[in-house]
Amino acid sequence: MFRNALEPWHLLILGLVIILVFGSKKLPDTARSLGKSLRILKSETQAMKEETDKNAESSGERRSAGS
Repeated sequence: MFRNALEPWHLLILGLVIILVFGSKKLPDTARSLGKSLRILKSETQAMKEETDKNAESSGERRSAGS
């Protein structure tokens, strides 16, 4: 049913609609702000992962020291 749901001509039409909605002048600014947002999201998720790993290591050390 959804085997060929997104074909290349669908992407072409989607691109044209995006250009018509945002306009060619605002498109680079929109892409730039989207890129910045994705970088911020990536750095925040990395920081959360590091914090979680750090907490897991410190709780593991406490358990082994308490035994």
